[in-house]
Amino acid sequence: MKANQTSGIRSVAIVGPYLSGKTTLLESLLWVTGAVSRKGNVQDKNTVGDSAQEARDRQMSVEVNVASTNYQDVRFTFLDCPGSIEFAQESLNALVGVDAVVVVCEPLVDRVLTLAPLFKYLDDWEIPHLMFLNKMDRADVDFMDVLHALKTVSSRPLVPHQYPIGRGESLTGFIDLVSEQAYHYHPGAAADPVAFPDELKEQEQMARMEMLETLSNFDDHLLEELLEEINPSEEEIVQDLKLELGADLIVPVFFGVADRDFGVRPLLDALVREAPEPETTAERRGITLSASTPLAQVLKTYFTPQGGKLSLVRIWQGTITDGMTLNGVRVGGIYELGQPQTSLNQARAGQIVALGRLEGIQTGDTLTAQDQQLNELPRAERIDPVFAVAMTAEKRNDEVKLTSALAKLLEEDCALHWEQHPDTHEIILWGQGEIHLQVALDRLRRKYNLPMKTSKPQVPYKETVRKTFSSHGRYKHQTGGHGQFGDVYLDIKPMPRGEGFKFAETIVGGVVPKQYIPGVEMGVRDFLAQGPLGFPVVDVSVTLTNGSYHSVDSSEQAFKQAARIAMQEGMIRCEPVLLEPIVRITVSVPTDFTSKVLRIVSGRRGQILGYDAKANWSGWDEVTALLPQAEMHDLIVELRSHTLGVGFFQWEADHLQEVPDKVAERMLTTAEHSNGKK
Repeated sequence: MKANQTSGIRSVAIVGPYLSGKTTLLESLLWVTGAVSRKGNVQDKNTVGDSAQEARDRQMSVEVNVASTNYQDVRFTFLDCPGSIEFAQESLNALVGVDAVVVVCEPLVDRVLTLAPLFKYLDDWEIPHLMFLNKMDRADVDFMDVLHALKTVSSRPLVPHQYPIGRGESLTGFIDLVSEQAYHYHPGAAADPVAFPDELKEQEQMARMEMLETLSNFDDHLLEELLEEINPSEEEIVQDLKLELGADLIVPVFFGVADRDFGVRPLLDALVREAPEPETTAERRGITLSASTPLAQVLKTYFTPQGGKLSLVRIWQGTITDGMTLNGVRVGGIYELGQPQTSLNQARAGQIVALGRLEGIQTGDTLTAQDQQLNELPRAERIDPVFAVAMTAEKRNDEVKLTSALAKLLEEDCALHWEQHPDTHEIILWGQGEIHLQVALDRLRRKYNLPMKTSKPQVPYKETVRKTFSSHGRYKHQTGGHGQFGDVYLDIKPMPRGEGFKFAETIVGGVVPKQYIPGVEMGVRDFLAQGPLGFPVVDVSVTLTNGSYHSVDSSEQAFKQAARIAMQEGMIRCEPVLLEPIVRITVSVPTDFTSKVLRIVSGRRGQILGYDAKANWSGWDEVTALLPQAEMHDLIVELRSHTLGVGFFQWEADHLQEVPDKVAERMLTTAEHSNGKK
């Protein structure tokens, strides 16, 4: 495929922290390019982005929104990504398929840490990205101070592309550092050229020299010109910006006020001139655009009331036509999403479109023609769930529909996970935080008419014994016909932690016939499902040592009942104790917050195992600890509230441990209270 076949296409993601103004920027981009005739705003709930009811109810993005527009003979597809950390999986899945990213943030020096995880992901995947400092009219702060603060969280050098005229509410325009032309902002219109403000000459020259010196690190010719004090041409600077941005070597920085359209057109101009074209992006991914075989990747899955399942895909090579078979599934429609949604007959390399009715195809999957060998493209790593709720259908008859609805819910949002816990028998929905799960529950109610009741998940406590005891159990029941008789002696002993359950028998002389011994084991196992404290019993061995039987009245069922009686009487004498699950957590935070994390974990009965610098994360630490699962429920909420929202953790089940006496006493009293009320 020739370069000019894709030169008129750009796919750009808009990302940034919550409340930075991404959706407002998208609305401005669409308005100034004529894609919409009336500009919406988030407060009025009429923007192109955040079109889902769950997003409008909360005035925040909860999924990737797609919109397309034309500007200077380029067809742009913008992916507006959620800013909340709870919906980060949505953004990560989408970013693997774009040509460039616009990182939106506010000019607040004390909030730059919120960008660290995002920058890390972009740098690891080598995704070209620009910055747009939004809401510049609200911050009375020096532009270069903000720039230097941002450099502390980016492994790529930040390059100023503009310099502001004025500050805060006095912001009136900007100086283009490439052309050194000054411009004056006009609400709702393009900025117009004005005379260069002489009072800013020194500051502008410093900012411009910083830009040129950074570019010269990658261009020997430019370095020679600077050493010889030759002023490089605009064309040379733009070419360097394009090459270095396309190779993800630099991060150009723009600014403006999205809700007043300030700075939006210069940003679009830069995306046309400097953002990499689809063939450059494909080359970076190791994909050959000259190949005619269709190759695509799913970035997002939607279930719509009208169109059913839609798979948002990036087409990496070849052409996809309606009705084509991909991965053995027939394409049931091709659509360009946005306002309005447009039906297409085909889509080509570089485009991001939605394909209809790809049943069985998941987010992240690689698609190709049925008769071609499939080489999976890299996909975004799945973020581990950290917050859970137990849920039941409000209407009992709805329970049969729940599994099918949850399957679709998880297809749309692969950061969710659900399970039916084997011990507590609760249906548990896992996700990234309270709002994340609230949105999921809203979707169950709105899309699938499944209103749910929720509660805090039960902790899967276990119990064991401290002492050994020999117990006797006899079951004798007489009826009109044959009676029931079983008689057993059991030795109950504690076992080392983690050994589970062991049953044995030392019967001699046939005092308990062999055909009845399985009944004894069944009776023991039945009792251990709920011990004296009300929880499953583990780490215990039971040995059948003696007994007696009746030649007529004995049966397997009678010996099962005898074993239960022996266990019921014997377990109380063995000093049952409560065990709680302990998880191993690894908390990742900026070094400035490490001491806070240590206090948070210790305050939740956690045992700190150690902490060290986090590998490949400059300025971050990793804290490892053991924590009772009972203390983990809202850990992510507290952690984020103390780390500007950027702290995160991973966890895995580790072992069972005795609950401290005071905690156990309080917990068992609460359980008894609860059972009494029931």
